[in-house]
Amino acid sequence: MIRKTPLYDSHVASNATMVDFGGWEMPVRYPTRILHEVAQVREDVGIFDVSHMARLIFSGVDAGRFLDTVLSVRASRLTHGQGRYHLICNDKGGIIDDAIVYNLEKDRYLLVVNAGNAEVDKQWLSEKMDEFIEREDGDVGFIDSTDDIAMIAVQGPKAVALLGELTNDETNSIVRFHAGEATLDGERILAARTGYTGEDGFEIMFDSSHAPEIWSLLVDAGATPCGLGARDALRLEAGFMLHGNDITAEHNPYEAGLRWAVKPNRSEYLFGDVLRHIRDNGTTRKMSGFAMRSRGIARQGHRIYADGEEIGIVTSGTHSPTLGSPIAMGYIGVEHSELGTDVQIDVRGKTVEAEVVAMPFHPHSY
Repeated sequence: MIRKTPLYDSHVASNATMVDFGGWEMPVRYPTRILHEVAQVREDVGIFDVSHMARLIFSGVDAGRFLDTVLSVRASRLTHGQGRYHLICNDKGGIIDDAIVYNLEKDRYLLVVNAGNAEVDKQWLSEKMDEFIEREDGDVGFIDSTDDIAMIAVQGPKAVALLGELTNDETNSIVRFHAGEATLDGERILAARTGYTGEDGFEIMFDSSHAPEIWSLLVDAGATPCGLGARDALRLEAGFMLHGNDITAEHNPYEAGLRWAVKPNRSEYLFGDVLRHIRDNGTTRKMSGFAMRSRGIARQGHRIYADGEEIGIVTSGTHSPTLGSPIAMGYIGVEHSELGTDVQIDVRGKTVEAEVVAMPFHPHSY
């Protein structure tokens, strides 16, 4: 059964176009259209309903030690309020999901995972946690707080100032990839200075019952409501990957260009051996960016060629509203991945010339 976020009625009242995304009914765009929404995030401030993302809270004296065994980074080393992007990998080194983990307080961690992977993640983590408890006589458990906690992303060059004004400057001291508490509209919130757009800003979390009022407050303060269409264009411009498209359990961190998010040289990490093996032996394909040289938008599944030979496949592509031209990312053989290499992409039977370029396509503002 399709689920609805606490902001569903707000989206419908604003005449948003709703779609099924990861089992949730979500706004893909508002009447202002995607081009306007993207521009507002790049130039001002936009807000996104991201309440569909799962929020799992791990607690217990061994919570950090358990997470160290299953996450690609060492959660127990995070300081109070610190967050870190990481990967959840399987025993073959494949990426089950990408996520962010935060140290909320002593022996209490928040794990934010993708909506479409939530059930798989929870089952997998539960199995590993049971094994850990039996093996280590560990004290750890987790609860799924997704239904109880709403989440709104506030993104753009003016996002920090806007939220600072609304919280009496409480959020101004929160630095990138850290979280802290503040009061917004009389309610306590957790404000994490993270996002998925390449712009500065926050992802704020609070009791779900207050979601419509806080959404309206942000809109009244000048924020533009944005949907999944703008979010996808923004994240691709920023070179951020989408699990299910650009990374899956069939991809490993090294071919995906996510080496920096993996710390495999740890004895407690269950998948360190397999990831070190992949790292040390190299990969045959590599995630690369592509700039289209002629008309045609590459989409997921389109084939990539060089000199008539198929060399890879597109995983994400769009027309970049910010750059005013088509961009794409995908996997190609490492021998063809040098920047400046000419390639051809089959766009619905038409050959479109493209060039291998560096990502991000649009520079991050932080």
